[in-house]
Order: sequence, then structure tokens, then C-alpha cells
Amino acid sequence: MSNFRIEAARPKPEKPLADKNVDRAFIGGIVRDFYGRVRKDERLGPIFARHIAGDWEPHLEKMTDFWCSVILKTGEYRGRPVPAHMKLKEVREEDFAIWLGLFRQTVEERCSPETAAVFVERSERIAKSLQLAMFFTLGTAAKENPDHGRK
Repeated sequence: MSNFRIEAARPKPEKPLADKNVDRAFIGGIVRDFYGRVRKDERLGPIFARHIAGDWEPHLEKMTDFWCSVILKTGEYRGRPVPAHMKLKEVREEDFAIWLGLFRQTVEERCSPETAAVFVERSERIAKSLQLAMFFTLGTAAKENPDHGRK
């Protein structure tokens, strides 16, 4: 019985990316298109404008490194996304739905359905991780599950 629990808790293996045309230039195009949409968004645009003043290119390059690491497993990204996002006090939990919607729209327009599905699946996992880091509190968990932690 305990072996079943251990197996069930393991993360699902990631789907390999079948599209051999996805390279750094392709991912850079997605990043630039996506952040163009973010900058125009009435909710997210002002948040990003406050934190990325002036030259966007360093941020776009960092995000291209990030997505190359996520999709191509290049290991190029050396940042720490959770501490960076924890500083953004004006971000609300519901902002992640906007971010994910814009990202999904971008990859669905730029990628084959199979490739878009890989980007979307990984973006949803990343968003969930950031949301947990930014908004999870024991108080919230206790309210949602009053028996949490009781034997």
C-alpha cells in the first residue's frame, strides 16, 4: 500500500517536445509577442511598466533564457523567479488567469497544437507554483480544510 502512495505522489513525466523547429529564435519570438500583449493589457501592463522601466531587452532576454530552459532544457536561466515575484506586492492572485490567457493565446497562434499544448502545460505548472509561493498561507489552508493536520 505504501508503495502506491509513493508512486502516486511522483510528478508526471513531461511530454517531450516533438517540434524540432523550436529553438532559441522561435522561443524569443514567443516571448516578445507575449510581452507585447502584456504591455497592452490594462491590468498587467502598468505593473510591468513600474518594474521594467526603460529598456525591455534585458528582461526579454532573461525570459527567453527561462523558456529555453523550460522547453529545451538548456539550463541557460540562472534567475530565481519566486523571490523576484514575491517583491511584486500589487500582483493579485487573479492576475495569473490574465497572464495565462495571454500566454495561451500567444502560443496557440504561433505554434502547432502539440507544441502549444507543451508550452501551456508548463506555463500552468509554473503559474501554480508561483501562486502557491505568493498567496498560500496556513490560515487559508486551515479555512479551506479544517481537518488539515489532524489525525
